[in-house]
Amino acid sequence: MQQGPLRMRVALPLGVDEAAMAHRVAGLPVVTLPVITLAGQTMGTTWRVLVAAPLAASGPLLALVQGRLAQVVASMSHWQADSELGRFNRAQAGTWQVLSRDFADVMQAAFAIAGASGGAFSPAMGHLVNRWGHGPTGPVEKAPDAAEVAALLPFCDWRALAWDAAARRLQQAGGVALDLSGIAKGFGVDAVSDALTAQGFAHHLVEVGGEWRGRGVAPDGRPWWVDLENPPGADLPPLRIGMHGLAVATSGIWVRGWHTLDPRDGMPAEHVAGCSVLHESAMWADGWASALSVLGPEQGMALAQAQGLAVRWIIPSDQGFAEKLSPALLDMLG
Repeated sequence: MQQGPLRMRVALPLGVDEAAMAHRVAGLPVVTLPVITLAGQTMGTTWRVLVAAPLAASGPLLALVQGRLAQVVASMSHWQADSELGRFNRAQAGTWQVLSRDFADVMQAAFAIAGASGGAFSPAMGHLVNRWGHGPTGPVEKAPDAAEVAALLPFCDWRALAWDAAARRLQQAGGVALDLSGIAKGFGVDAVSDALTAQGFAHHLVEVGGEWRGRGVAPDGRPWWVDLENPPGADLPPLRIGMHGLAVATSGIWVRGWHTLDPRDGMPAEHVAGCSVLHESAMWADGWASALSVLGPEQGMALAQAQGLAVRWIIPSDQGFAEKLSPALLDMLG
């Protein structure tokens, strides 16, 4: 007998964003505004913004979004040699670099996630990312063997980096190559969302490369909706997120294959097909999704509970795919 359509599940935030909703209380009904849709390319992927605003604001909003994303790329792109990150990677051993505020905020979060996850996340994986063919050097003809991976691991250890948070200084240990692809897209989403909010556009949905953040509500008064992706052929019930004061980031195999590396041994992490994390910040959701994708639910569930993280893991099984949800996400499903 053919199975009927799977029931849609809906995850909703446990509270209301009072700051965003104050615009409606103050007599500025969003329902009278159209939704402007903007889109473009950045960080080797695409971006999209939906914002409740007068149509006349389209041009200035496009310039605002493009300008803010350009700042993030100039700071943290590992694809552009002249980026702030590129200059750090070429710096001499023992030298200190004062980081921009953007770069410093991302590094602070990266160090926190690396420490809390026992090294399942690392901002210093540049050499291994390139050697496995996932970086700016492009695909490789032959995967590295165990000996080559072992030789690169000392240059991919985040603990070798000295970090002076108060002065926003990072010291190059010598030959360490930063790669922030596991957290920088999320930061870009936050940066755009914050820029829109600062200009008075409190009701919007921002996406960069599959990482999302929603603030306020759509013009109909409901949350902005985002459906989490499933791997092709996965027979899993759909999961819709009410993006009111929430961000969601996903690390999955359905776009780039098994691209996630375990910083602890430098090898591909192939036990999780997808990991989605919901958080107030897209940067933190992005970084945690990277770490918890490596850990998987067996190692990562206790960490998710300790951190209060709403997480969905998708795991390959003999029947195709299975999923595991953290208690915080189950609470959001009601």
